[in-house]
Amino acid sequence: MAEHPGIVFRDGPAGRRPGLAGHRLDVWEIVETVQNEGGDARAAAAYLDIVPGLVTAALDYYLDYQDEIDSWIERNRRMAEDAEATWLRRSNARTG
Repeated sequence: MAEHPGIVFRDGPAGRRPGLAGHRLDVWEIVETVQNEGGDARAAAAYLDIVPGLVTAALDYYLDYQDEIDSWIERNRRMAEDAEATWLRRSNARTG
């Protein structure tokens, strides 16, 4: 944490993950948002309603731990895809 001010670690069901101090956001969420905004950190900050400096803190962490954060992003994408597929299956089963 000394190397990356503003970054804290949270324990949860999926394991220990880095996030922003004083915010609900995890680093992977910020990085994914920056990627979805075409690399525009200011647009990501506006979308997430946080100051650009917090996006910078997350991106600095990402530079040092890219594999870890990419793994979180991929894990969460898979979970979202699985949840959507389950919803579609159930929805189709109900409508026949």
